Amino acid sequence: MDKTIIIKTETMKQYQFKTNINCGGCIAKVTPLLNADPNIKEWKVDTDNPNKILTVETENLKEEDIKALVQKAGFKAEKVA
Repeated sequence: MDKTIIIKTETMKQYQFKTNINCGGCIAKVTPLLNADPNIKEWKVDTDNPNKILTVETENLKEEDIKALVQKAGFKAEKVA
């Protein structure tokens, strides 16, 4: 009896953006949009960093998609080089 084993490898991408999300209230505004997107596996904002770095892990989204979500919440996002 043949047994086939399929190994799925996830190609998780991590993007970092400089933002103007600088407090708990700002995070509360962007949270519903980022949490609602099933393509975002994990995200966080480092408000202690002077550049307020947003880190997003995703398999499918592109940089522009994430920027659009952040802008929809009323914030800016610039890709960190």
